[in-house]
This record gives sequence, structure tokens and C-alpha cells, in this order.
Amino acid sequence: MQLHHKILKQYWGYDTFRPMQEEIITSVLAGKDTLALLPTGGGKSLCFQIPALVNDGLCIVVSPLIALMKDQVESLNAKGIEAIAIVSGMSRREVDIALDNCVYGFTKFLYLSPERLISELVRERIKYMKVNLFAVDEAHCISQWGYDFRPSYLHIADLRELHPDVPVLALTATATAEVREDIQEKLLFRRPVVFQQSFERKNLSYVVQHTENKLRKLLDVAGGVNGSGIVYVRTRKETFDIAKFYNENGFSADYYNAGLSIEERSEKQEAWKNNHTRIIVATNAFGMGIDKPDVRFVIHKDAPDSLEAYYQEAGRGGRDEQKAYAVLLYHTTDRIRQEKKLELNFPTVKEIKQTYHHLANYCQLAYEAGEGLSFDLDLAEFCSRFKLDALKTINVLKFLEQDEYLSFNESVFLPSRFRFEVLNEELYNFQIQNPGWDNFIKTLLRSYGGAFENYVRLKEFEVAKRTGLSVQQVVEGLKQLQDISLLTYLPQNDKPQLTWIKARQPAANLFINKTFIDQRKANYKKKIEAVFVYAEHSRCRSQMLLAYFDEDNAPKCGVCDICLEERRSINASEISDMITNELVQLLSTASYNIDELVGQLKHGTEKERIATIRLLLDSGKVKTDGEHYYL
Repeated sequence: MQLHHKILKQYWGYDTFRPMQEEIITSVLAGKDTLALLPTGGGKSLCFQIPALVNDGLCIVVSPLIALMKDQVESLNAKGIEAIAIVSGMSRREVDIALDNCVYGFTKFLYLSPERLISELVRERIKYMKVNLFAVDEAHCISQWGYDFRPSYLHIADLRELHPDVPVLALTATATAEVREDIQEKLLFRRPVVFQQSFERKNLSYVVQHTENKLRKLLDVAGGVNGSGIVYVRTRKETFDIAKFYNENGFSADYYNAGLSIEERSEKQEAWKNNHTRIIVATNAFGMGIDKPDVRFVIHKDAPDSLEAYYQEAGRGGRDEQKAYAVLLYHTTDRIRQEKKLELNFPTVKEIKQTYHHLANYCQLAYEAGEGLSFDLDLAEFCSRFKLDALKTINVLKFLEQDEYLSFNESVFLPSRFRFEVLNEELYNFQIQNPGWDNFIKTLLRSYGGAFENYVRLKEFEVAKRTGLSVQQVVEGLKQLQDISLLTYLPQNDKPQLTWIKARQPAANLFINKTFIDQRKANYKKKIEAVFVYAEHSRCRSQMLLAYFDEDNAPKCGVCDICLEERRSINASEISDMITNELVQLLSTASYNIDELVGQLKHGTEKERIATIRLLLDSGKVKTDGEHYYL
């Protein structure tokens, strides 16, 4: 058995790979720059995790999805594989220790958010690591033609200068031909190998329902399709309102959005995954890394921002290859709303500069101060204080990221951590001299190994249970030990993080790239227009989606609303012909009243029989004296 098969069995328990996984792994192991397009749920992470375990050294994984990074790190650690994630909100000391472990320790995976690549500290340390692979997840983010461009992704190419012989694996679920070319160019691919599965999902029935009453349709779909579902909505408030509406109408539903605490999100997600909740109503914060195979319907209550986003979100249905429905509820007001959103998404240079000034005041930064510092940012409170629109402010932050003044991560959850700052002997002396602290410190030592070398995760309620103290007393105890420099205690955090990449600049030194903003606006407009075409045109939905992803000669799917309507029309025409033939035969021998006539016919429903008789009357092919029908 080859080594990569042994690793698959040893750590993941699988005997075989999913389609295309082994070919991608073989390409990476041969040292080739590789672009892999695998559908949502196609097992992308194994494509870099297994080659990294086969070879000596570590794999650096760049991903914008902090929740997914943390899930993968926890999953790898649970398998006994050393993995670390460096995300916003970590202290400088924590980052320093984590990077040291990558240089001198046994770490196999270093997960980084793309913003971290801007840091000179990170780049300098990567130079001394034994890197065997660079893996770029959500690689479409590197392309300015992609729907989710992240300017910080452009720094990935800098890693190639540090380790020019290390191959790069770029992974994404959605990319047009234009984006695929751009990914390879931006990542400086040499003799690239591209693997691409068809975007076709044969078991997924795409449906667009034009309706003025979207709430009624939400109930109709849930009532007409068995099994669990996802409903995507625009705002956090809507997640709550629509879930409440479902529950009031007899459907088990819950809501999910980025404003919930990590515990709430985890509980809601698990209840839905285990089918204790049937429907989850969510913003697009929900879905990444969630591998629930038996989702039977995915509803978009409103038009999405792009077909790439729609394809990814709709693709969370039917991963078990059984029949599932992707339903888009559409109304002409969706177009009006998207056109208004276009203006909010692209603030003026003046608005960007003004918001930058407000952010600096909010963080209480003096000019030329703040470089590398992170702050909690309560977006609602910030917008309220400075009378700003929330959506426009989020987009201002994106353009300030583009020009590398700051970075913003929504809802970064970091658990509580601590680290002893004295040697073992000094700590022992403290315990002897302060017996009141002895039990507390012993509990920390017994419960959390490795706290002299690294920051370790800490659960205050566990310490409370083992010491007989309250959680508040545990927190106070940790703070007191920190005050006397015995340890460093970092309480858990679940707030959005704003990190200043550059020190605060005076307005005159703030350069905002207007040309880039105009390009992004034109690209965004093109993408929302593609969504309207998809929703408004009467062509096989699957063919339209596949054509968007440059699969131009795809066959009709036969299961979308357009294909089914075509089939119904053909069937209705055939049934009408059969009823007409029967009528002619019956009326050529005698006349009948309407009840007799309808009763004698064998084809079609009663409604179809009466409709055909009326059609023949209107055309003069059948006559009536008011009571009987004859030729």
C-alpha cells in the first residue's frame, strides 16, 4: 500500500479517496503547482493534509475562514497531528511562540489568515521553517475578477520568494475561466496542473419561484419537501423573524448569524446537524465547513450577490447524492434592492477617509501610532456613535484593507489562554511562601500541561469545579497572578477585531485607490446582472449556471423548474391530442350531454377533458345545441 493510502486509513479511517482527490495528491507529491476546483463538500482539505503528512516539514495553509481554520486545527490535533492557527486577536507574544514552534518544534500545519502575510515578523520567521507545501484555500479570493476578492491574498506570492522550490496547491469550489487564469498568474505558477470536476449537480433541482408572497412560498417549500433545510436571508434580524414565523406555522426552525456567541452558534449548528431542528435560517455566515449530507432543500429568500455565491450556498443541498432542491424566491423588488446595494457597496473616497478618521478616534490612536495593534470593534455601536450606515462601513473597511491600512475580521472567537511566566522552581517557591495559592496553582498544573512553554487553552468553569471556587473567583485569581507577573492570562474573546497594519496616517497621507474601486464596482455590476439573467430567463437553470462557469455544451438537466415545465407542456399537448381523438370517435356515432361525454373519455383528468372540449367548441370542430354535443 502506498504511503498516502496508509495515512488516509490511519488518520481518517477511509479505504478509498473521493473522485479526483488521489490525482491532486499525486500531482502535489510530484512537486507540481496545482489548481484544484472541487465542489463544496468535495473533500478539499485532504488534498493538502495528506501530502503534508507524507513529506518532512510543515504545510502553510492560507485561508480567510477563521472558523474553518479553527475547526481543522482542532480536528488535526484530536488525531494527534500538531497544527497551529495564527489569527487576529492573538497577542504578539502568542504569535511569537507559535512561530517558534513551527521553526523548532514538530508542527505539521501552520494556518494563517492572509492578513498575517503582511507582517514582517511572520514573513521573516517563515524563511527559517522547513516548508513542504503552500496550500491556498478559497483561492478565488486572490483574483480581482472573483466575487470575494481579498487584497491581502496578493501577498501569498511573497512566500514563493522565501521558498522558491516549494509547490503551491490552490483550492476553490467556484471559479470562472477568467478567475482560474488569474489565480495561476497571481500565484506565479510554473508548469501548472489544473484539476476540475464539472460544476454539474445531477441530483440538485434548481427552481426559481417568481412570487409577491415570499413568506407563503417559504411555507410551501418546507411543506412540500421532506427533510432538513437551510433558508438564507439578508440580515441578522430576518434570521430571527423567519425562524419565528416557521415555528408559529408548525415547522421546527432555529436561527443562526455571526452576532451569536460561539456557544450559541455551536449548539444551534449541532441541533440542526443531528436533526433535532429541521430548518436553520441563516445569513451567509452559515455553511462553510458544515458537512451535513442530507440537506433536502436550500432556499434563498432574496437574490444573491453573485452566481458563485449562489452555487456554493445552494450546493450545500443533496451532498448524499439524493434528490434535493435549490429554490430562489424572486420578485422585481430584488433588482431594485440590489441596485441600491451597489451604491452602498462602493463608498466615495471622501467617505472612506472620513470613516478612517472615525475609526482612529474610536481606538483612541494618535497620529503615527497603532501599527500592529488589534482592537475589539462593536460595529453597531461604532456606526451609531458616528451616525454611519453599517453596510457602507463594512465596505469602507474592505477598501482600507485593500490599501493595507488595516484589516477587519468579523467575530473572531479566541478561547481563554494562559502561560506561566516564571520557571518551575520559582513557581514552587511562591507556593511554599503563599500556601493560600497552593491548591489553585496545583489545579492549573495538573489540568493544563505545557503552560511553561506555550499559551494553553483554559476553561474557567473546569478550574472552578476542581477548586470549589466560583467562575468569577477563578477569573479574579488569574488576574491577581498576572498582576504579580507569575503568569499571563488572556480571557476568551468573541468580538470583531480591527487590526492596524500601518500606524494612523494624517488625511493628506491617506491614499485611496479610486481606479480599483471603479473596477470592483463594474465587476460587481456584471455579477449581479448575471444573477438577474438566471432568475428572469426561461432556460434550463443548470445549463445557465454551467455556462457561467464556462461549461457551454452542458445537456439540459431535466429536473429544474424550466425543464419540468417544458415536460409538462409536452405532456399536456400529447394528452390533449389523445382526448381529441377519443372525442371524434365517440361523437361520430352519437351525441352526448357533457356529463356523459366526460364520463366516457378515458384519457386525462376531468379538468383536462373539459378544457379540450371547450377548445374544440371554440374552434368549431365540435357543436352543441345547449344540451348535447355532436360533430
